[in-house]
Amino acid sequence: MKSLLLLPLALGAASSAKSKPPKDQCRFAQDWTQDQILADTDRFTAQMLHWEGKFHQPDVAYNGGNGVSYDGSILDWHSGEAISTKPFSAASKEALQIMLYARAVEGSRDAAQFLSSRHPERAPKIALDLMQKKLETYLKFNETHPGFGGAIPWFKADVQDIVPQPDWVNRVPALDNGELWWAVYAWIQALEKTNKKEYAKQAERWQVWLDFLTPNMLEIFYRGNGSICAVTTIGDQFLPVNHPDQSYECEGEGRLNDPYEGELVAFFFHLFGDLSESEEDALWEVKRPQLVKDEYHEGNVGPITVERGFWFSGHEPWKVLELPYYDVEIIRRLYHNHERVRTCNSIFTENPGLLASVNNITDSETNEVLGYISPAGIPSIANQTEQYLEVVTPYAAWPVIMFDRAVGLAWWHNMVSGKKMQNQYGSTESTRIDGEGVSGILTWDSKVLTVVSVLGGVKDLVRDKLKQDGIYHEFIRIAEREYSMVFGDELKGEDVELCLPSVPITDAGLKDFTSCARSIQ
Repeated sequence: MKSLLLLPLALGAASSAKSKPPKDQCRFAQDWTQDQILADTDRFTAQMLHWEGKFHQPDVAYNGGNGVSYDGSILDWHSGEAISTKPFSAASKEALQIMLYARAVEGSRDAAQFLSSRHPERAPKIALDLMQKKLETYLKFNETHPGFGGAIPWFKADVQDIVPQPDWVNRVPALDNGELWWAVYAWIQALEKTNKKEYAKQAERWQVWLDFLTPNMLEIFYRGNGSICAVTTIGDQFLPVNHPDQSYECEGEGRLNDPYEGELVAFFFHLFGDLSESEEDALWEVKRPQLVKDEYHEGNVGPITVERGFWFSGHEPWKVLELPYYDVEIIRRLYHNHERVRTCNSIFTENPGLLASVNNITDSETNEVLGYISPAGIPSIANQTEQYLEVVTPYAAWPVIMFDRAVGLAWWHNMVSGKKMQNQYGSTESTRIDGEGVSGILTWDSKVLTVVSVLGGVKDLVRDKLKQDGIYHEFIRIAEREYSMVFGDELKGEDVELCLPSVPITDAGLKDFTSCARSIQ
């Protein structure tokens, strides 16, 4: 099995990466081989962050007037110029933005490289100013749409005062908001760590916002007996939460009972919800059937013990970025196994990339994206076995990066080395493995999930604040209890090495974006 690790793919120019590529060359992947990335990971990381940071511009990634994120931007198929924003967003995109800023204000050099590579000393102020605007935007939304109680629906982002998207009027999702709540929790801790008066003042205001919404979230999403609405229908978004004519109901049969990113909501309610002991127990009782032990065994790889995924998409482990799950040994070992499987499955299937839910490719004639691919993962260890496995995305490398930055970035590099997979704003969303098309857009999910992973997530900030709040040990107790009940202490496959990519994205004749094209010398 370990021989799979010995399949480095020498992509790019023959010249050594020791000669620093010019900073204006956005097609920098061609200057690196896999071996060079493994040998000089820090310098590759710095270059990657420099270019990914080109995304962080007003009218490309966010609304400079009110501080909120855009879902992203659409690229011209030929030039690679950002020609229009995706003028909506959601609490999940906001969470990524806030996690990034939390790292910047506490002084992360990597976060500064992303936010302001030319003037890294400006990064904390950039983050602080945008978060001040964001707070005012949230507070105004609370005033104009009190029925959301502080929760954020999918919203129209290209206006000063945000409003729900047309299909999210009187509706709100739990999962995205759970990601947002914990990101704000980390942001408050990052501000307080600085011991700066201006930062502490903003931390106090964000804490007031978080304290305001916490009891409302139970009213909006929690139906008792462990039942959390996946999406809640609001009786009237213009009436306060406690108004006698207000009402909240779960939309259909959807409940948030997964052991993946949706679990962030359950932990928020358990730790801050002022629930009875029986209600706290019920939160986990309804979730237990979904936490399932499985084994990956394909070809000569395995058996490797894993947690069965929904799709086993690279999007599903999001929760480990925000809560200190890896402080629990059995979870850390299990999720390391997941990355052994994720990387080695691509070797077994001769796939040049990794799989995660992502936007499909762009129609080159209309410049329209051909929908969204949710079912993208590893069918043999997933609940949902009907999947679309022809499109890979660089961001699917982020969970690998959490365990081995060099190997994770080698996979990221292999995918962005495909034609049109780098642009003047960094990496491109996704590519077909046969090289026949790419998704010519930029999104927070497909870019900043990777960046936040490189920054280590915010789990350590959350850990510190949980300890200050006296609830860290309760988090550990519940997380360890739930996973130990299913996985015990014995996991198979821990001797398997993470696998490195062995085949490139096929060159099917696509032309690189003209604003970022470069021929290999």
